[in-house]
Amino acid sequence: MQSLAPASDKLAPIVLFAYKRPAELEQTIAALKDNHLAKESELYVFVDGPKRPEDLPKVTAVRQLVSNLSGFKAVNVTISDKNRGLARSVIEGVTHVLNKHRQVIVLEDDLITSPNFLNYMNQCLQHYIHNKTIFSITGYSFPFRKPVDYTYDAYFFPRTGSWGWATWADRWQLVDWNVSDFDQFMRDPVQRRAFNQGGDDRVRMLQRQQNGEMDSWAIRFCYSQFKNKALTVYPTISKVNNIGFYTNDATNTNVFNRYTTVVDKGEQHMFALPDAISLHPQLVAQFRNRFSLSVRIWNRLKTYAGMR
Repeated sequence: MQSLAPASDKLAPIVLFAYKRPAELEQTIAALKDNHLAKESELYVFVDGPKRPEDLPKVTAVRQLVSNLSGFKAVNVTISDKNRGLARSVIEGVTHVLNKHRQVIVLEDDLITSPNFLNYMNQCLQHYIHNKTIFSITGYSFPFRKPVDYTYDAYFFPRTGSWGWATWADRWQLVDWNVSDFDQFMRDPVQRRAFNQGGDDRVRMLQRQQNGEMDSWAIRFCYSQFKNKALTVYPTISKVNNIGFYTNDATNTNVFNRYTTVVDKGEQHMFALPDAISLHPQLVAQFRNRFSLSVRIWNRLKTYAGMR
């Protein structure tokens, strides 16, 4: 059904996490300010501290960039002197904002949003606020072929998206950041197979997280969504593009980028959102294929071949 536009006093605050990428952050802020609802939205910015002395010049440039931010209803900036790392920064920052607000929209410093990104995210937040089957919303989507008989502007999938996302305080409070049942989960092949229905990489990522090989808030959030038998809302046309994939300060600088997408032009302000919560077989099949083992191996071969 066509979603109603949320009143300005019900718009979710935006949380933006930044570190040492001033050039990318400048583009992220410019695109966000161009959003139709930017001037009516409150913005929280969290800037992490330098991890090494050589990081200080770039961190300083980021601090200067956010020191006089305007173009929003209100701007709140938090500067960390110490390096917390992305996972801790996100967990603590989002928790801080959700202690004050019922819902939140979250971005990082390498994401370019379409002008209607905030429209879409806020309408989804309002539409599914009371439906606990929905755990989160994301603004990014692969450029899937939309079935000709599918009339909605959003679909569902059992995997969270961390590139421009949103959730509610009551869902965020359900997350067990320690993953206290991890050992029990790993002993249960049925549960492992079920978790990997959201992508063949998920169990391995959770293992790496719990073994200290990576520090990710996202896979733990993803696991909590799985434990609560919930889904994520995805747009049929992406509202986000990641520009940080090949920057010097990005994590993935030398691999084939399989996340290239087509971004919404931003002209649409209102969206048709499905009321019935169900997985569309064609969209689900396309999504699962993107995270299948065979596709990941093929992308690895593209990397070895020098494709970017």
